[in-house]
Amino acid sequence: MSQQALSITLFLLFVAATLAITVWASRHTKDATDFYAGGRSFSGAQNGLAIGGDYMSAASFLGIAGLIALNGYDGFLYSIGFLVAWLVALLLVAELLRNSGRFTMADVLAFRMSPRPVRTAAGVSTITVSIFYLIAQMVGAGALVALLLGVTSEAAKAATIALVGALMITYVTVGGMKGTTWVQIVKAVLLMSGAILVTLLVLGRYGFNISSLLGDAAAQSGVGEAFLRPGQAYATPEEGLVGRLDLISLGLALVLGTAGLPHILIRFYTVPTARDARKSVIWGIGIIGTFYLLTLVLGFGAAALVGSEEIAAQNEAGNTAAPQLAERIGQLMFGDVGGTVLLAIIAAVAFATILAVVAGLTLASSSSFAHDLYGHVFKKGRLTEGEELKVARYAALVIGAIAIVLGILAQRLNVAFLVALAFAVAASGNLPAILYSLFWKRFNTAGAVSAIYGGIASAVFLVAFSPVVSGSEEALFPNADFSWFPLENPGLISIPLGFLCGWLGTVLSRERNTAKYAEIEVRSLTGAGAESAVYH
Repeated sequence: MSQQALSITLFLLFVAATLAITVWASRHTKDATDFYAGGRSFSGAQNGLAIGGDYMSAASFLGIAGLIALNGYDGFLYSIGFLVAWLVALLLVAELLRNSGRFTMADVLAFRMSPRPVRTAAGVSTITVSIFYLIAQMVGAGALVALLLGVTSEAAKAATIALVGALMITYVTVGGMKGTTWVQIVKAVLLMSGAILVTLLVLGRYGFNISSLLGDAAAQSGVGEAFLRPGQAYATPEEGLVGRLDLISLGLALVLGTAGLPHILIRFYTVPTARDARKSVIWGIGIIGTFYLLTLVLGFGAAALVGSEEIAAQNEAGNTAAPQLAERIGQLMFGDVGGTVLLAIIAAVAFATILAVVAGLTLASSSSFAHDLYGHVFKKGRLTEGEELKVARYAALVIGAIAIVLGILAQRLNVAFLVALAFAVAASGNLPAILYSLFWKRFNTAGAVSAIYGGIASAVFLVAFSPVVSGSEEALFPNADFSWFPLENPGLISIPLGFLCGWLGTVLSRERNTAKYAEIEVRSLTGAGAESAVYH
């Protein structure tokens, strides 16, 4: 069987299995709690696996491995940032959010404030962040099909992106949170198994001598020992001060972004207790931490055995480094047949990764639209659960279509880099509003709306006029140049602006509700009464 046929067969088997799970889940999805929060029926370990499945996206598996393979030490900074971010989520957000809300981030904000403006802002923010993240997954799908089928035509990549979009819409509209969670659990197991297998084969090739692996990677890189030191991609001597500021901006976005990601935040509502929320984050940290250590071997292994030039020739952003490494190590260890089989397995796992993550993102954004915008803002709470769920399913269809179109346009960009932009947007708008709401007694409606809109608008505005969008060959619009903001990641400016806007909006408004703050403080710390809360 050819490599392409084998890859497609394995991918179709995964799709068939996950569709069966989705259909099974649909028979157990009877109300809004089932659709939005999986009936709060998942244990800490199960939710931890699902968090891992949701978080270890195409950015992690494809993007980071590619960045390490092309840029050496600097590429590993993404792994460090993504992992450290979980400490912020664990210490400041996970338990308190689980105790204070029901289905979405906006539930926490709306409890002590005027609900309509706050839910509107939170809904807009959730959809914006989710679409940024969805674009990255779609780009990864396009890169994979080009490698697997040996095609470079834009039409083939676009067709693959459309297929992934159609599947993710199916998972969400049919299975809801229960189906999506089980798909993510299955995907987490497959991804960890595939990454461990390739890592062990690469280390076995070098006699488990990491020093030899790094030496070969440096030799193949074309820059020698500099490949193993900082300065290949970020804060290079040529970039000067701008490069150093860009590195700080990237670090801020990665470390603070996770605690504001909508598709991660809603995972805390799927467990029955706050203790399970803490457990799920600890499980997630263990799984994710192990995986990011594996990316070190995957990235440097790709640099050593495949070579930076060959990787860049296949995909200039490096998004295919991990599958290329799988094929090469399979050939070296087991011959051509082994290379074909291993590439097919890793490619199928990568497709599974993309499908699971896009399902989680689509669920988060469609839930926010239906529950926050349509249910509480447009209809002012006067609609049945059945009507709200129907709107959520239609919203998933529309959001999926938008993500497909934007994913086709952004195929030249590295997926890890695109996700870093989503992190910056989340950290700029969502995180200030959440932290102020949980910890600042005076915080009010004007502050929440100002924090969300100020942070999101500044991040998106700065990205629009950055080198990411125009002014270079790697930009989204390479033939145009309207960039004046020098940093590729806006976090250094937009995150402080989000917090500043939240503070300024609060102090300029006389609104204050200390009784509601006292109530949500008790709920966030104890969980008492959270299940029976009335959320406007």
